[in-house]
Amino acid sequence: MPRIVLYQPDIPHNTGAILRFAACLGLGVDLIEPAGFDLSDRGMKRAGMDYLERAALSRHLSFAAFEEFRLAAGSRLVLLTTKAERSYLDFRYRPDDFLMFGRESAGVPDDVHALADHRLRIHMQPGLRSLNLAMTVAMVAGEALRQTGGPAADDTNDKDAGHDRA
Repeated sequence: MPRIVLYQPDIPHNTGAILRFAACLGLGVDLIEPAGFDLSDRGMKRAGMDYLERAALSRHLSFAAFEEFRLAAGSRLVLLTTKAERSYLDFRYRPDDFLMFGRESAGVPDDVHALADHRLRIHMQPGLRSLNLAMTVAMVAGEALRQTGGPAADDTNDKDAGHDRA
């Protein structure tokens, strides 16, 4: 299945929500450090609830370390960016794609942008700058999963699908 890549995330609540989302769907997450917060942040843990322990998280100390890992896997780097013209809906995803999302405050630097195999965007209404990172991840990962066959079915949790437990 495609993997979610977070490039130096800034906001712990977003990262926690993304890790929870990924754990629920069985997606791996690659986090490129440094993050803009302590990874043991209380806000991240609250957003991730008790799902964080189930998240398949790989941490990379730098983009260079991540890129070495990705190239060894032979996978494409698909960057989501407001600087792209092509819609994330007009793209053929592969099961081994790495779907990269930049920092909430600044995206990714130009050298990382240049190394991406593909650059995609979510088209929005004119004059609006960006969506919440966790929502963007969910939209793009959902489309990638739809195209690649989605997560493995597990009927044991279907009755609770989409419901939070307090």
